[in-house]
Amino acid sequence: MTSSFSTTRTDRGETDETGETGRCRMPMGLDIVVSGTAPAELPGAGRPYPARRAHRLVARDSGEYLFVGIRGGSGAHGPGQPEDVFLGPGDICFYDAHGPATLDFPERFRMKVFLVPYESLGLDAADVARLAGTPVPRVSRLGSLLSPFLSELADTASSSLPPVGELLAWNAVNVLATLATERLNRDATATPDARTPLRARILEFIDLHLTDEDLSPETIAGAHHISARYLHRLFQDEGTTVGRWIQRRRLEECRRDLMIRARGGRTIAAVANRWGFMSATHFSRVFRAAYGMSPSEWRDTVGRATPTGRR
Repeated sequence: MTSSFSTTRTDRGETDETGETGRCRMPMGLDIVVSGTAPAELPGAGRPYPARRAHRLVARDSGEYLFVGIRGGSGAHGPGQPEDVFLGPGDICFYDAHGPATLDFPERFRMKVFLVPYESLGLDAADVARLAGTPVPRVSRLGSLLSPFLSELADTASSSLPPVGELLAWNAVNVLATLATERLNRDATATPDARTPLRARILEFIDLHLTDEDLSPETIAGAHHISARYLHRLFQDEGTTVGRWIQRRRLEECRRDLMIRARGGRTIAAVANRWGFMSATHFSRVFRAAYGMSPSEWRDTVGRATPTGRR
């Protein structure tokens, strides 16, 4: 399976009815929007939350501006959020995609927007309000390094082939996670890299679908909008494979089920089938390889160790 890129671009110098000259959907839930001159508003993410405190983003100079719209995690907002945020060309500004700020900008300017889920940045929901309206100045240490990188990435992302696009998406999300960490005054060395939230969601997905017969790298990758190749790379970095991880988790659940039901009536084959093992012979072989005894030996062992009066 390969990642699909959904891009809509008009000819250079032309804009569509939304003021966009390009929109690119990338892996890891990342969308990149490039605007023409003087767009009406920042791209949002569905219906805004009620009772949001309005604020303005103000700029007096023409030029290019970079924005990071954070999807999800809205609802909590503090009274300290400023009414007006002043920006200069090349500044990078976070905003809540569910409650975008209004723009007070010169007649002619361009903006490049990265829309990204807050989980992909390693944030909790409460961090979104803290980040909204806290720009990274172009003249700052991080801004001088990352503003040109993000600008160039926005221009080239839509023309990239899927393998390159996946790498660009990972780099972009990693950069944005670094910026968020810096804005929140966290220790960057204590913050998981951009792959960690994605991998956590993948592991949770696997646990929720262990009983599905068709659970496979392709279905997992498709559910998370990444390629199977990139999925395998995430697990390779942890010294395992997707298939081994699924088998390990299924064996753990079978082992637990056999222990709980040691005095019950469910057969070993029924337990194995429940957790996705279609062949009883294969299940017995991999169970013995993992735990040094057969499923029946394990069941009998824990059955003898369980007090008679305990259920």
